Amino acid sequence: MKILAFESSCDETAVAVVEDGRRVLSDAIASQADMHALYGGVVPEIASRKHVEAIAGLTEQALRDADCTRADIDAVAVTYAPGLIGAVLVGLSFAKSMAYGLGVPLIPVHHIRGHIAANYLAFPELEPPFLALAISGGNTLIVDVRDYTDMEILGATRDDAAGECFDKAARVLGLPYPGGKPLDALAQESKGGVYQLPHAKVDGAPLDMSFSGLKTAVVNLAHHAEQVGEPLDRAALARDFAQAVSDTLVPRAMEALRQTGRKVLVAAGGVAANSVIRGDLERACARRGCKLYLPPLRLCGDNGAMIGAQGYYEYLAGHTAGMELNAYATRDIAD
Repeated sequence: MKILAFESSCDETAVAVVEDGRRVLSDAIASQADMHALYGGVVPEIASRKHVEAIAGLTEQALRDADCTRADIDAVAVTYAPGLIGAVLVGLSFAKSMAYGLGVPLIPVHHIRGHIAANYLAFPELEPPFLALAISGGNTLIVDVRDYTDMEILGATRDDAAGECFDKAARVLGLPYPGGKPLDALAQESKGGVYQLPHAKVDGAPLDMSFSGLKTAVVNLAHHAEQVGEPLDRAALARDFAQAVSDTLVPRAMEALRQTGRKVLVAAGGVAANSVIRGDLERACARRGCKLYLPPLRLCGDNGAMIGAQGYYEYLAGHTAGMELNAYATRDIAD
């Protein structure tokens, strides 16, 4: 089964063709990072307009790269939630027109379900049940994946997402947008241990997280050093920040494994590319004796292939939609 898949939840326009949920035939991506870097972050209206400009040509490219014609497509999958509402609407509207014109099913896909499914493309042996640590710019979740389309949130951030904090910390350190990769590179220049940063806990919810205090602490440290003329060890602060995020995520993932009895942990999302977090997850899972799946870096960020992968399993579960399907800025992964 060949699925034409669309992803436009933020600032990447992505179109892919995926076969049977596991084989990527094409994965075309148009990034807007250079444009949004001028503003230090994503400007939603600009993102939406750029999606409109890119999506038709990118669809043609994805079909060519897959050596497919429109007649070869069996279904259309699309991100319908969550994300920047204008951006999501562009991809959804175009996907609707493709599904209607081709006379094939339309499959709605939750963006975070797609990130988790990216691991199916990299690891053919991976099957539910497992635990997923989904960490991206807009979401930070611990998810019990009981089956391909049966999921439950066990823990989540109460405020900022981990990825948002990485971008804000990178910005205050004078690093370009998007900040995750340059901050990771800067952190590798130091062993850290210089700055004391907060590690928040949520009373009565041991698997939940909070990152707003950590973000504020980094901003205050940098601003204070500038105001009083003190030197700022940027590499050490980057390292200590990344370690503080990892120290929030990894123990909770291990506790979730203990509570559920799961033996497999899957990482997903853009923040799963961070080297500190990846290393800590590897060591923690080795100590616990559980299997860890870390997606290759190319599948950590937003892409169309992950939507096609999850779309296949949504289709098998009977989760299709009509032309009335709407977009949502927020949506529970379990819905």
